[in-house]
Amino acid sequence: MTGEPNLLGDYVRARRELVTPDQAGIPVLGVRRVPGLRREEVAMLAGISADYYLRLEQGRDRNPSVQVLESLARVLRLDDDATAYLLNLGAAATPRRRRRRPRKETVPAGIAQLVATLPLPALVEGRCFDVLAANALATALSPRLTPGANRLRSIFLDPAEQDLHPDWENAALGMVAGFRESVGAGTDDPRVIELVGELSLASPRFSRLWARHDVALCEGGPKRIDHPQVGALRLNRERLGIDGTTGQTLVIYHPDPGTDSADRLALLAAAIQPAATRPEAIGPEPA
Repeated sequence: MTGEPNLLGDYVRARRELVTPDQAGIPVLGVRRVPGLRREEVAMLAGISADYYLRLEQGRDRNPSVQVLESLARVLRLDDDATAYLLNLGAAATPRRRRRRPRKETVPAGIAQLVATLPLPALVEGRCFDVLAANALATALSPRLTPGANRLRSIFLDPAEQDLHPDWENAALGMVAGFRESVGAGTDDPRVIELVGELSLASPRFSRLWARHDVALCEGGPKRIDHPQVGALRLNRERLGIDGTTGQTLVIYHPDPGTDSADRLALLAAAIQPAATRPEAIGPEPA
């Protein structure tokens, strides 16, 4: 087992440190030297032996049953997404063969054409939140939404990107949790290792959030953006998996019809429209 990543053990240890004795219904007697629950408390509440739980956390037992994992999920107060993630880690806990060098991510031609022609901000993200394709309106929404950029790197390391998000703390938290969900048990992927290593060194905030092992789906929902040209925007974000790819996602932003955000997004679209194609530039039809 030496050298194998201990994803399952790291995850349950991080999550038990976030559950208080009060939440678990355990009376506190005296001074506690560890944050959250003790190992033996988790084992007792989950109905397993303390020695078996210790082996799980240390990576010396990598074949827990679904029943054990579901009991741990209950004790650790995991929601549905986090429970699914834990079960996936348990299924993937056996040693894997050495990974091949990852192939370059290529956006299907039809999807690239769709992104370019959509009248809404649209882009394609890779599994590690690399921007693989984006239309002009997406780039106008944020100059960091351009092929070759990485959304995690932008939101943690670029002050201009941070200024776009009035609720940056929540945006950063959600992005890290979504990244955990996206890569799953593949944290030994060279691209993931490179990105996590870079961000952990450059951003203490990322390092703290990554250590929490939060996991959540990057679902749609209203996103607030403070745009320097058109002002406050409230946009819905839809994320659609792309068939035939490994983790690529089509992301589309759209406002609720008839709102100030719809008007402001239309102003932004008009500002980037080539002058020759604007209605006022075309002029009246000849008589």
